Amino acid sequence: MKPFFLSAIFMALFFSEFVYAENSSQQITKNSTKQDLPDTEFRKKLIETIKRADESFYDRFDAKVWLFEQAKRLERVAPHIPEDERWEILRLVHKEAKTFDLDPMLVLALINVESNFDQYAVSSAGALGLMQVMPFWKNEIGHPDDNLNEIQTNLKYGCAILSLYLKREKNDKAMALGRYNGSRGKYWYPMRVFKAMRKVWHP
Repeated sequence: MKPFFLSAIFMALFFSEFVYAENSSQQITKNSTKQDLPDTEFRKKLIETIKRADESFYDRFDAKVWLFEQAKRLERVAPHIPEDERWEILRLVHKEAKTFDLDPMLVLALINVESNFDQYAVSSAGALGLMQVMPFWKNEIGHPDDNLNEIQTNLKYGCAILSLYLKREKNDKAMALGRYNGSRGKYWYPMRVFKAMRKVWHP
């Protein structure tokens, strides 16, 4: 799935660059304190999510540590999201980020800035979902019926696009993020993402 999706996105980027240019938005630590101990319901959700986690984690302990930390952070950042949806977002962010060789914390920070984890967010430019993907990508890769409000679909598109921008910018995260946002060369946007990453997701 990854090679096809990446190549489709690459071709879309190549042939649409001059048309769309920069006009769209797409261009548990191991030592927890007693205060950190989860309640029964939290522990139940953690165990359920670990069981559903796949090869994106090194092992179940790795999954437990990462999910424990990020679940607490996501609850603070987006308490409006139903609990089951928060767990699903975290599992799928890790899965799609690793599929496209991205840091899951960078993806979480980008979502934090782009949509504040609103699955149904719509920008003034028409970008949709968690990672604010522009709908034209669906036609460009030949999947016009894809639903960008669906969590995994949105994450797959967003992560694929960001991954290719990173390759194009020789792994310069600031430039790649600027391109993703349609503000390449301006640093206000990547600085917002880096700040969220540093203060919220990877303190």
